[in-house]
Amino acid sequence: MARARGLVRDAVADDGRPLVVALSGGVDSLALTAVAAFVARQQDRHVRAVVVDHGLQEGSAVIAARAAEQAAGLEVPARVVTVTVSEGREGPEAAARRARYAALAADADADDALVLLAHTTDDQAETVLLGLGRGSGPRSIAGMPERDGRWVRPFLRLRRMETEAICRAHGLTWWDDPHNTDARFRRVRIRRELLPLMEDVLGGGVAEALARTAELVRADVDLLDSLADQAYTDEVESLRALPDAVRSRVLRRLVLDGGAAAGELSAEHLAHVDALVTDWRGQRRVELPGHVSVVRSGNRLTCIRTPVAG
Repeated sequence: MARARGLVRDAVADDGRPLVVALSGGVDSLALTAVAAFVARQQDRHVRAVVVDHGLQEGSAVIAARAAEQAAGLEVPARVVTVTVSEGREGPEAAARRARYAALAADADADDALVLLAHTTDDQAETVLLGLGRGSGPRSIAGMPERDGRWVRPFLRLRRMETEAICRAHGLTWWDDPHNTDARFRRVRIRRELLPLMEDVLGGGVAEALARTAELVRADVDLLDSLADQAYTDEVESLRALPDAVRSRVLRRLVLDGGAAAGELSAEHLAHVDALVTDWRGQRRVELPGHVSVVRSGNRLTCIRTPVAG
């Protein structure tokens, strides 16, 4: 309990803005609500909880109301926000996440609040393994940052078993999302099958090691991203002169700025774009997800919107 309070206290120590806890009713977010309530009382700052009801499961309104009720029992005012999840090409999980973050951001905008997210070491380890499986470079295994603007994740160094202990100490009853046991989701299989196997084979401490790896990789990636920001250009000769690690980041930003779909952009796509710079043989264009193509014209790379058929 003391360690959890210290993590939250340290995460918001340099910023006196109000706090919004993203509360789902699950064990991690309920524990975060309890700890945030304690820290807010200590620091005499405002804290509230927002429960986002995605409406994707039967009884979701009841679950959301129960989460808000438990927050109120911790002297944390809470409100339920119902959102509509519009699933496109991104899939149900990503669509729900997008709707949830939009609702949280809208609430926080009212008083420029910080938003506390309850991701734990376990979540970070799962994220790193998913990134490794995609093979899309160091950014994908850098995991989630503790702080990203207004978004704060103070529990990244806390295990899920510890959040359960915090909830029990406060007499809180959490909701177990059935999606967290549904083997159709890759993250669930990583949590229930792959991580336990790795713990057995490697002798324990795997989740902590993966989270530590993400932290170390993120420091390197942040530096390279900073260098890429300084070197940003669409001029071929300037791009060719950049180190590979910096050039790949500049090209990624260039095509994303041009409208390429971030979630579908792969290392292979970027390799083809890089060939327009380093291995030019008269290629006409590189087609990218998001109905965007990249062409080389003289000494410049240009992104062009591709007409959608039909």
